[in-house]
Amino acid sequence: MTIETRLNELGIVLPEPAAPVAAYVPVVVAGGLAHVSGQLPFVNGHLVKGRLGESVPLDDGVAAARACGLMILAQLKAALGSLDRVERVVKLGAFVNSTADFDAQPKIANGASELMVEVFGEAGKHARSAVGVPVLPLGAAVEVDAIVAVRAD
Repeated sequence: MTIETRLNELGIVLPEPAAPVAAYVPVVVAGGLAHVSGQLPFVNGHLVKGRLGESVPLDDGVAAARACGLMILAQLKAALGSLDRVERVVKLGAFVNSTADFDAQPKIANGASELMVEVFGEAGKHARSAVGVPVLPLGAAVEVDAIVAVRAD
């Protein structure tokens, strides 16, 4: 089964890949790995802003991390031509805009992590970091980056 078929079965429609907001590229492929720049959470075309533990509820944070994961997939598809080239999700890094006393960053990051397993199955299981930060670009609630092993063309 192709990944496109899997996405259709799951009812997942990928967003348009977001253009970079600074001096970087969305994806660099080198040495069999695709390094995906940090992606921000767009839900229904709007950036999810705010801070976990303050103005963003836990469930909205999880949904924001999932939205970051969807944007990672969209960027990979644009860079690779097909998500079938993904061999394995190696690592995700989740950055959560959160208050000093908020400690549920791993729960937030699960929004992106669980998406990768839904889409890629066993190959979607990955290493991960989930950290709290005091601010993210554009006031985003979450940002997620990725390292993905890819097959040659």
